[in-house]
Amino acid sequence: MKNEQVVTAAQMKAIEQAANESGLLYIQMMENAGRAAWAELAGCFPQPGRLLVVAGKGNNGGDGFVMARVAVKSGWQVTVWLAEGEPQTPDAITNRELLRALPVTVLPAEQYPDPRGWNAVVDALYGTGFHGALRPAGQAACGLLNQSRAAGAFLLAVDLPSGVCADTGVAANGAVQADLTVAFDSRKPVHTAPEAAIFCGEVRLADIGIPEDCHRI
Repeated sequence: MKNEQVVTAAQMKAIEQAANESGLLYIQMMENAGRAAWAELAGCFPQPGRLLVVAGKGNNGGDGFVMARVAVKSGWQVTVWLAEGEPQTPDAITNRELLRALPVTVLPAEQYPDPRGWNAVVDALYGTGFHGALRPAGQAACGLLNQSRAAGAFLLAVDLPSGVCADTGVAANGAVQADLTVAFDSRKPVHTAPEAAIFCGEVRLADIGIPEDCHRI
């Protein structure tokens, strides 16, 4: 279910933990999140095109890998850029491995993609744990996403735009400016903060299957 309350990053973590303990495993939540975000993106296009997924090392990147898998099976030409290297969390690693059997181009961190020529780009770099300043690799990845958008690509942010703090809406220098942000299960403070509106663009809330009881935190 979609939850209409606004929750902090820590509260969202507790909700996900409760869901995992109730039987909705973290990897299934990742699958549901990636598919929900993809459905929102696909609905913006009448036909398949060229998609770039900019993926981080954590679970936000894992959501992006799910999107890449579903996109290529939907007829899109898909490239994934591992902006900070190979994934480091178990569920993200699992979903990255699933791409190996598919016609998805996966670029290593040192192979900087051309920002031009994409119909859509996905910001799957950082999740709710981000705060403070962007590291050089993050600055470069956010820069590429913004350059792609300036070149005409539609930019979707997975859960929240990278470089913006989930709990405060404060944006680091160089943060991603999205056309559409797909928030998972519950809105976070960033999604309702007036100062973050320019970074989030339109915000849509997606159901990732978490039971209602898990929101009693």
